[in-house]
Amino acid sequence: MNKYIVDYYRCLEQHVNVGLAGPLLNEAGYFKFGGQGLYYGQLCGDKPAAKPNGHLCDLMSQVRAQDGITCLPFDLGQIADNLRFELYANGTRQGASFFRSILKDSYYTLRPLLPSAFRKRLQKAHLSDWQKLTFPRWPVDCSVDQLFDHILLASLRARQLERIPFIWFWPNGAPGCAIMTHDVETQVGRNYCSEVMDIEEGYAIKSCFAVVPECRYEVTNQYLDSIKQRGFEVAVHDLNHDGHLFRDRTEFLARVEKINAYGEQFGAKGFRAAALYRNQRWFDALKFSYDMSVPNVGHLEAQRGGCCTVMPYFVGDVLELPVTTVQDYALFNYLNDYSIDLWKQQIELILAQHGLINFIVHPDYITEPLEREVFRSLLSYLVWLREHNGLWVTTPSEVDRWWRQRAKMSLVEKDGRMQIEGERSEMARIAYAREEDGRLRFTVDA
Repeated sequence: MNKYIVDYYRCLEQHVNVGLAGPLLNEAGYFKFGGQGLYYGQLCGDKPAAKPNGHLCDLMSQVRAQDGITCLPFDLGQIADNLRFELYANGTRQGASFFRSILKDSYYTLRPLLPSAFRKRLQKAHLSDWQKLTFPRWPVDCSVDQLFDHILLASLRARQLERIPFIWFWPNGAPGCAIMTHDVETQVGRNYCSEVMDIEEGYAIKSCFAVVPECRYEVTNQYLDSIKQRGFEVAVHDLNHDGHLFRDRTEFLARVEKINAYGEQFGAKGFRAAALYRNQRWFDALKFSYDMSVPNVGHLEAQRGGCCTVMPYFVGDVLELPVTTVQDYALFNYLNDYSIDLWKQQIELILAQHGLINFIVHPDYITEPLEREVFRSLLSYLVWLREHNGLWVTTPSEVDRWWRQRAKMSLVEKDGRMQIEGERSEMARIAYAREEDGRLRFTVDA
């Protein structure tokens, strides 16, 4: 269990020692662990709730310190994996979603024949209960990140340390990171990409365009070069965007072989599935460096769920860059919101956890003046955060590169001082976790 904390913070193993308080019971369920976080898994003593809106016990008071060991009433690794990999849904969503699966297949079969207005009404009806969902927590769920913070604080106490040094999450001490991505879904969006790049260059922001390889529109070398030569990035967006990629394992493997080939052909390091449909247990077949198919909170997505973290995490060899903000399509069409107020609320919550702010804005849906002005307002706000708060605004491949390098960095003590070793360590900063007023606080070296 120590590995989860060490990998997340890149701290020294000698500062963390986490163990189980006893044997785990067979039955898994939901419980609380301080604050507003909600968790799923097996417990050592108490019986967890069968549903996320059931009677939830808070296990914070059951944490014990014994001989420098932080004893937990659950397996830390199991709980973190259950949330990040959405394994909490296995026992509840599979059977209940059989009818929804049939409806989804029928919808995507008939979709090309359905008028746009009718499709929107069907989508709204499908998502009409979203405000009743209690888990993951809307509008941003940081349960995994808060869990690790709680355990690090408990480790401080158990080891009787004044502070724990670790490698800060982002380069040059940035308080958080933001990336802009664009799913190009139609010919209209494809033709509007140049205009989107013009707009973003006015704010000194580069982004990533996720391109559908087959059926939707022609993907020429000239089109791809028009993106890459301007310093923007290309990712592969599904195969043909028919919503069936994860329907069947055999079919998935046949499709992903083509998807991987397109990735190599396009020079793309990243992938995103259509409509954020996903099965993280199958990601091992993807030959990409990073994926962007998992929402933090999936209340307004075709597939519900969410990874409950605002930090990148590895799914095998693939780095997951979770989508941590609401998509523009949902903002405009489901919420009827033509402001950046919700985005600003989500940004504030993500930055409070020093996380990754990941946007999806479709070129297809910002061609009109009203939507385009909302997009400009968002870019302007990101520039303000970059200039006044030091937010790192970058591209997905740069986040992928940094996170992999950070994962290989190490803290060492030389001549009585802590130093960071590893590739690009000159960009890394040492941070310190300490207790202040009963809470975990961070400070970062300049």
